[in-house]
Amino acid sequence: MAVDEELLKQVLDAVRPSLQADGGDCTYVGVDDDGVVSLELTGACAGCPMSQMTLSMGIERILKEHVPGVTRVEAVM
Repeated sequence: MAVDEELLKQVLDAVRPSLQADGGDCTYVGVDDDGVVSLELTGACAGCPMSQMTLSMGIERILKEHVPGVTRVEAVM
């Protein structure tokens, strides 16, 4: 199932202010055919030891709830 990239970007834009409030952010890199979304964490998120939890319990959970076809979110460097 192909992921609607426009919807994906809209949901990421809704999540982004929460990251920015803590001095971080994320940049959308892409999504593969398996629904794996690649994001680059920037700012305070890039070096934060809690960033993996932010990805899985925060961003991934929200994307899976709101964007059909998303299976996982992973950080790229």
